[in-house]
Amino acid sequence: MKLEMGHIFIKDIVFAEESKISDGTLYVSTKELEKIVMEDEKIKSVSFDIAKPGESVRITPVKDVIEPRVKVEGNGGVFPGIISKVGTVGSGKTYALKGMSVITAGKIVGFQEGIIDMVGEGAKYTPFSQLINLVMVCEPIDDIKQHQYEKAVRMAGLKVATAIGELAKTLTPDETRVYETSTIKEGMTKYPELPRVAYVQMLQSQGLLHDTYVYGVDAKQTLPTILNPTEIMDGAIISGNCVSACDKNTTYHHLNNPVVHDLFEEHGKTINFVCQIITNENVYLADKERSSDWTAKLCEMLDLDGVIISQEGFGNPDTDLIMNCKKIEAKGVKTVIITDEYAGRDGKSQSLADADAAADAVVTGGNANQVIILPKLDKVIGTLDYVTKIAGASEETLCEDGSLEVELQVITGATNETGFNKLSAR
Repeated sequence: MKLEMGHIFIKDIVFAEESKISDGTLYVSTKELEKIVMEDEKIKSVSFDIAKPGESVRITPVKDVIEPRVKVEGNGGVFPGIISKVGTVGSGKTYALKGMSVITAGKIVGFQEGIIDMVGEGAKYTPFSQLINLVMVCEPIDDIKQHQYEKAVRMAGLKVATAIGELAKTLTPDETRVYETSTIKEGMTKYPELPRVAYVQMLQSQGLLHDTYVYGVDAKQTLPTILNPTEIMDGAIISGNCVSACDKNTTYHHLNNPVVHDLFEEHGKTINFVCQIITNENVYLADKERSSDWTAKLCEMLDLDGVIISQEGFGNPDTDLIMNCKKIEAKGVKTVIITDEYAGRDGKSQSLADADAAADAVVTGGNANQVIILPKLDKVIGTLDYVTKIAGASEETLCEDGSLEVELQVITGATNETGFNKLSAR
């Protein structure tokens, strides 16, 4: 499967009467976008703002981050099964607007929603402080159920990102990258001497606002399966969860998964990148056993030499992570796991809720319990009403001078377990 990914670099975003892209500037008509959002009767109102790197701006509570993309050639469209009709994606030509994102924010849904600071100490820990962000703050109707509100905002963000992506459909990309994988038989013939490597991605699927969607299907309703890695670049996987902000995979993370991109960089050189295997993170033991059994079975059937395993979240999913690791290792396949740590504020507690001797090659995204001070900033997009309630905060979070004493948990993407962050350890 072959995908041409065209990158269009956005250098600025400004509000205007008409939405368009010209000379690297995205012009946004809030009237046009508001009309799209307000098609959903569960949203009472929406407002738009712009947050740029280096500005004294705090965005919270953050729900999702999305990079606008558009399908130019090939089967299907972006976000298949959700925005576009169901069709296998990952081939043809797709354009992405780089250097920017669409961020959804507003009244809190669950307690695990995050903060993005565009300047100061907090900005050091989130990759989204380096983007020009179009932020949409959605106000739900009264007496709405939490899951209904989450879905309404999720869909609004995807619709807005899709509409913005469509503006780039007739443009010429600033750069083009080509991603191509072979069939199983072709790969064995083409790269007989290279180790066969796959990426096992664990998707958050514990339910109760802890969901991820694959081609529009809730991942907890699925069994482990195989994807061509280019499928995620067209939005085959999207976020629908409210896990702790620090290690949540936003839709932006799925679209730009660095494990996939790094494996593609080595494909045909040092490894044969065979495929991506997706599996879920369940609540009940029987479901964990089933999914990890199937994941290990797929690795054996594909005759893999090694896999990289990434998880999403912490605590309960640590069990899924270790099950996948030890069962895959038992098949004779070497593993490297990517996780983060909840080692206590002093760093002395056990980092994971589960462990096994097989997990002897580990990459960490940092300690989510690490305490930092976020300075008071000039502007808040969204609201600070819930800042003492989110995971990683406390009743003592809001200081007299307006600064916030928090754990890294509160910062969106701070300890991300695909490695899309700035922390690690040797």
